[in-house]
Amino acid sequence: MISLQSLIERAARLNGESVATCYKGNERTWNTTAQRVGGLASSLQSLGLSPGDRIGILSLNSANYYEALFAIPWAGLCVVPLNTRWAVPENEYAISDSGTRVVLFDDAFTEQVSELRERVNSLEQCIFIGEGDCPTWALDAETLIRDHPVSTPSSRGGEEMAGVFYTGGTTGFPKGVMQSHWAIWASGMGSLPMFGMDRSSRYLHVAPMFHMADFAGGMAATLSAASNIVMQSFDPTAVYQTIAAEKVTHALLVPAMIKVLLDHPNAATADMSSMEKIIYGASPMPAATLERCMALWPHIGLVQAYGQTELAPVATMLSPEDHRAGGQILKSAGRPTPINDVRVVSDDGADCAVGVSGEVVVKGPHTMMGYWNKPVETQKALKDGWVYTGDAGLFDKNGYLYIVDRLKDMVVTGGENVFTTEVENALISHEAVQDVSVIGIPHDEWGEAVHAIVILHAGSSASEDDLTAHCRASIAGYKIPKSFTFRDEPMPLSGAGKVLKTELRKPFWEALDRQVN
Repeated sequence: MISLQSLIERAARLNGESVATCYKGNERTWNTTAQRVGGLASSLQSLGLSPGDRIGILSLNSANYYEALFAIPWAGLCVVPLNTRWAVPENEYAISDSGTRVVLFDDAFTEQVSELRERVNSLEQCIFIGEGDCPTWALDAETLIRDHPVSTPSSRGGEEMAGVFYTGGTTGFPKGVMQSHWAIWASGMGSLPMFGMDRSSRYLHVAPMFHMADFAGGMAATLSAASNIVMQSFDPTAVYQTIAAEKVTHALLVPAMIKVLLDHPNAATADMSSMEKIIYGASPMPAATLERCMALWPHIGLVQAYGQTELAPVATMLSPEDHRAGGQILKSAGRPTPINDVRVVSDDGADCAVGVSGEVVVKGPHTMMGYWNKPVETQKALKDGWVYTGDAGLFDKNGYLYIVDRLKDMVVTGGENVFTTEVENALISHEAVQDVSVIGIPHDEWGEAVHAIVILHAGSSASEDDLTAHCRASIAGYKIPKSFTFRDEPMPLSGAGKVLKTELRKPFWEALDRQVN
């Protein structure tokens, strides 16, 4: 039976004395990693947890984070990677909603987890996986690993749930995407031929490890028994230094990261000779950034991956050969991976003709099980095994998919999905705000930026700074509007009374080729 825990055992058998993880210059072999994963799993089992219980991780990237991702399924439990950019109320919701019983955390989130312990009734225990001193109220992972013998890996796997991965919610609350062991494995297998990794590859984790995009790259590396080079967070100078020092061969970067690297004063002189592939995704790539990247690093194969958390996460890919061919094809999202089928359908579910836009739907062994505790939203998004993505797209005559619009009321900024309802709910709770609509507007670095159009109550006043500070208490920083328009006239409405956001977006996008980035 396919399981995430079996991949660690397999990597140890195939490449036991080779480097599994390298973090801040400290290397651990696959044999050592398997021992540590099994020990941590054993300690989790000693806490009286039941098979399938949810275990959260709230931590910056580290080798310990990588081990935790596999120790949790090794123990027969389900992982809940928590968003490190979320405010306390957002993570409180995810922990409560999923019934998470244990949270693993590091130094950066000691204060937040201490607060969450007081706020969430389901949270029974906390385990410190950081580098400093363990708080008195938590268990220390290193002590647990030392004191617990390696346990027999759980038999859970296949179609059973491996994790709950939270994404933004259309109702203002995050949605927990349920993914099985099989789905995560299948997505990794579907991506691996394009990623082109083997046992000698060295994959750079610099995108957040809680994010499904990095999870995909990490899965490809684990399937290949390759080395995982882990950076705690993104810093362009450190990225260049790490690539050179650790001879990194593969990296997954969101377009905003690539732009920052290209803008860095060391861009032209940095040693990138070891790099073989850059995989980019999570948000669309601006054409100018892509052209600069190809010109500066012509030896690096570029791979675009399009998908979403509901697809674990990859649906289509644009190959290095496609990038080298250039032209119109660079505006596409590529073709379906070998494991899935992608269609573009009209409102009645019929396939659209070539060149005609409709909703992008995807089916394959990597599709989600549904949304945790959200049967209505599951029914809307998952129909007869097809995931309805909420993106509008079209196929050309050669089977390349082009994303032309977004049907979901969502902004994609710097690789993060922001559902506008979340932001609108935060803003409308301000006493001065009568009405608000949130849209995405073009941004050179992030693709899109969150923009709020606000109508204030008559006689009331509120500045941009006032509204920004108000939002900060309830939503993550990346969701807070970066700009505002104050409006006196009512929002434009459809005949059904729905705000016409297409009209609100038009002044910002009308000069561009596409209405979303």
